[in-house]
Amino acid sequence: MNVVVDTAGHMALKRTAIGEQEYKNEWQRWKSMLSSFPLWVGIVCFCVEFVLWLMLLSILPLSTGVLLTAFNTVAIMIAGRIIFHELLNPLRIIGISLITLGVVLVGSYA
Repeated sequence: MNVVVDTAGHMALKRTAIGEQEYKNEWQRWKSMLSSFPLWVGIVCFCVEFVLWLMLLSILPLSTGVLLTAFNTVAIMIAGRIIFHELLNPLRIIGISLITLGVVLVGSYA
């Protein structure tokens, strides 16, 4: 659940940041972002993720819990590719693979 909420939060904030229109000035852009629904979805997601993280740390050792944050990076990169069609070049794919392998290896011996 932590990975899902964290990834959703990042996707919502990305949607807010890229916007869908041109603005006359930076102030107008910020006013639009602050009133956008995705921004508030992202904020709520990160508040929920904070609570989930505290719950997770209360039952797992920190060394095991931190593995989850490494997997969050992978989930966010994959979601960014699917939702925003961001580039996953060979070097990033190798990085995702190494992170996943590292999480599996460390997690299996934890």
